[in-house]
Amino acid sequence: MSSRLPDLADPPADLDGAIDAFAASAPGLPLAVAFSGGADSTALLLACAARWPGQVQAWHVHHGLQTVADDFERHCAQLCQRLGVPLSVARIDARAGPGQSPEDAARRGRYQALDRLARQAGIATVVLGQHADDQVETVVLALTRGAGLPGLAAMPLHWQRQGVQFRRPLLGVPAPAIRTWLQVRGERWIEDPSNDDVRYTRNRIRARLLPVMEENFPQFRATFGRSARHAAQAQEILAEVAAQDLAACGVPPRLAALRMFSLPRRANLLRHWLAVEHGQVPGSAQLAALQAQIQACTTRGHRIDIRVGQGRVRRRGEAIDWEAEPGPPERPPVAR
Repeated sequence: MSSRLPDLADPPADLDGAIDAFAASAPGLPLAVAFSGGADSTALLLACAARWPGQVQAWHVHHGLQTVADDFERHCAQLCQRLGVPLSVARIDARAGPGQSPEDAARRGRYQALDRLARQAGIATVVLGQHADDQVETVVLALTRGAGLPGLAAMPLHWQRQGVQFRRPLLGVPAPAIRTWLQVRGERWIEDPSNDDVRYTRNRIRARLLPVMEENFPQFRATFGRSARHAAQAQEILAEVAAQDLAACGVPPRLAALRMFSLPRRANLLRHWLAVEHGQVPGSAQLAALQAQIQACTTRGHRIDIRVGQGRVRRRGEAIDWEAEPGPPERPPVAR
């Protein structure tokens, strides 16, 4: 289970200040930097290697999606050699599956690779280079999808999963400030050509919307980030309430106990149960259908069988449970 740690304080908007704040939080050492070779991860690696010499590793995920991916890897290896930083490379098959977006497939594959590397290397902290512009893009995407609080909370500054701390020290730093920091130091970085492909929604937001926001609302990065943190805090409270309600209902939740709650509180409970116990995020229509069936289920003969996420919620006696539907086998990753 992943645990968000919301923080309402504005993170530093300059790179050196962000690294100072990160160091003040006493991160567990040694730490690993997720290193793509782009500007953000390059700046993060340089800053961390200077702050904690001999305590930093670099992890590069080779997605196998572009002909220039091998060039990216060589660039990363050259910089790590110059810095004296050990480099580990994970090769994955990040091709999208049926119904999956290329961006989501790459993101999922990347985080799975980082999880494996963390287990293998015994690393205490993994740092990622997402910055303030990335956070704004994430909030805008969530708004276009009609997301609830979990989506509007966007990316957390730090969280823990499977005993490993994941941190985003640069989440308050604007992208232009990161590039300026590198240019002042005469450092080079990779420009991924896919970032200019406006077929991807995130790239269109970056190329067309953010310049307009910059012109009309110069503080938009800070204010969007603050809103995301408020949403994260509110979601944390809802998660605490849902955990208490689920404990009262039992696992799997009993139908009679579920019907005792108001519709909004029951929806909160069901989302929590599906996410925590089964790793599923129900769509709005799926959740509404499930709610209607629970409300109508007042007799022993009433049947519940509704698709939710990648499986189905079914009635089991006096309770409901979720079970996965069989799907195609996953492609195994290739690591080295």
